[in-house]
Amino acid sequence: MWKKSVTLLLGYLLLFNCCVDADSRRSSDDSQDGCGIWDALPYMVVGGGLLAFGLPALGFTGVGIAANSLASTLMSWSAVMNGGGVPAGGIVATLQSLGAGAGTTALAGVGAKAGYEIHQNLVCQKKKCDD
Repeated sequence: MWKKSVTLLLGYLLLFNCCVDADSRRSSDDSQDGCGIWDALPYMVVGGGLLAFGLPALGFTGVGIAANSLASTLMSWSAVMNGGGVPAGGIVATLQSLGAGAGTTALAGVGAKAGYEIHQNLVCQKKKCDD
């Protein structure tokens, strides 16, 4: 499973790289200012890894919330704070929905995209403001 996830993540990154590089060649010097795909790659890897492997590690698994995990503690706190039930649409319910419904590959893709957007919005915007 691990090899399949890594292979699909790398394939996604390579395909995404082809599209972004084609666009950046048209816009003269995007890769010169530190805002290209290769500069965003560490953010994409961390984002993909956190979503793909972070949720199951916290206890939000495909078969439910794991016993004696951080997720079960969060679920208990949420139930106590809300009078005995976990509210639909709350943070615990949302994380469990992501952990149960989305596959590892889908979560890795979403995390990689989120990492890319964070890089573009935080790092590149700061560089543009400084210029």
